[in-house]
Amino acid sequence: MSIEVGSKLKGKVTGITNFGAFVELPEGKTGLVHISEVADNYVKDINEHLSQGDEVEVKVINVGDDGKIGLSIKKAKENQQSQSRRPQKPRKPAESFEQKMNRFMKDSDERLASLKKHTESKRGGRGAKRG
Repeated sequence: MSIEVGSKLKGKVTGITNFGAFVELPEGKTGLVHISEVADNYVKDINEHLSQGDEVEVKVINVGDDGKIGLSIKKAKENQQSQSRRPQKPRKPAESFEQKMNRFMKDSDERLASLKKHTESKRGGRGAKRG
């Protein structure tokens, strides 16, 4: 079984570093799962997700000319999840820059007016005379 880009394989975590995990693949080859390819969310400490000796399913994302194999755990899981997901609702079209800017300006003006109203009432107004 040759290791090709796009293939899914089972492997065993043989080493963990601060930048990723080394996974032993069939035929005795070893690949690296970069820390950014471990989970869908941000991974600060890889040890919270993987331990040495864990059996993992990985997807081959690249094979370098030098024989280095790049692996991904999150991409191996993506296809499984996409098959079991319900169809997504169509998203509303994205706002244009002008629409976003107009909404921002309107919100900003309302907040500024409210702030001025509250600040002036606490100080007694601008022309209030103090005796």
